[in-house]
Amino acid sequence: MPMKYDIKELSLEEKIGQMIIVGLNTDFAVDHLEEIITKYKVGGVLLYKKNYKNYEEMIDLINRIKLLNKKNKIPIFIAIDQEGGRVNRMPSEFKNLPAAHKLAVKSKTEDFVKLSGEITGKMLNTLGINMDFAPVLDIKRFKDNHAIGDRAYSEDIKEVAKYGIEYMKALQEHNVISVAKHFPGHGATKEDSHFRLPKIDYEIEKLENEDMQPFKEAMKNKVDGILIGHLEVKKITGKVPTSISKRFITKYIRKKYRYNGLVMTDDMRMKGIRLRYGKNRAIKKAFLACNDIIIFKYDNDIRVIEQIIKLAKENKLQMKRIHKSVARILKVKEQYKLDNAPIEKNVKFIEDINQKIEDIRNKVL
Repeated sequence: MPMKYDIKELSLEEKIGQMIIVGLNTDFAVDHLEEIITKYKVGGVLLYKKNYKNYEEMIDLINRIKLLNKKNKIPIFIAIDQEGGRVNRMPSEFKNLPAAHKLAVKSKTEDFVKLSGEITGKMLNTLGINMDFAPVLDIKRFKDNHAIGDRAYSEDIKEVAKYGIEYMKALQEHNVISVAKHFPGHGATKEDSHFRLPKIDYEIEKLENEDMQPFKEAMKNKVDGILIGHLEVKKITGKVPTSISKRFITKYIRKKYRYNGLVMTDDMRMKGIRLRYGKNRAIKKAFLACNDIIIFKYDNDIRVIEQIIKLAKENKLQMKRIHKSVARILKVKEQYKLDNAPIEKNVKFIEDINQKIEDIRNKVL
């Protein structure tokens, strides 16, 4: 039986902490893991390839995270962006799976995509990683080296949904939480949200009937989470990015698509949104916009969490909506039976995974 968590047993500080995933984007951030986990009691951490030089260091880091979190009441999300292709966060001992578009083009069926999801799910689960920001459900409209490019499965809307859902299910079957990205569709713009705020000038009907469709299908198929991109949709949000628009999140995800899974932001310290709003103001706006989980890189400190707690104490952040978000988070952690058990090192596992990856590479590349 999965563990049951009682939201009533959590303090305000613990509830706010559950709504945060901190990106460990530098060695400096890793040096402050104890503060991040035991003082601020964050709900999750996001790993980067720069956090470890090899497999052994990766396992040591994951076990350190789990050990520190034993002092907390709730198990922790250990998240990663693992797609394959140019978005690969695995240490050098692991071979890399081909990008989504290559898998889909060569396969013409779901076979390679499903197998890729199964390999990724098994790999992440064995490593102790319980959340993957995948699949990419954006539509491919530009060259392979575009911000999305070959990370997208197809130019065809139905194929994006079909392949993405197969990949999502494969992750879930291996007990890895699947978070689809970047709603409402980063494929609709040439710009890269890492550096500036992309604008989508489509008519609403076009955006709804094309870019949003794969996400709608994923929600119907019970994807665990939806990651909101930092995208200006001129006809809906004006100059406000979708990630901090309460109106947009409520209108589309909660009401139109009746989705009750996790809604989370893309990294709130990406350059585009940070330059416009400031690194801390952007995070506050993300909380006020009714996201369940706010993701942001460590960036020297995370004392902004204390400012969020202050907003709640001043009733500027409603407890009712905090409770809704935390309840969703706890439900997912219960469903996937997250725990703080250490991960054993297993070199044979790497050999087995690499053989499966090589088999796909030989057929696709």
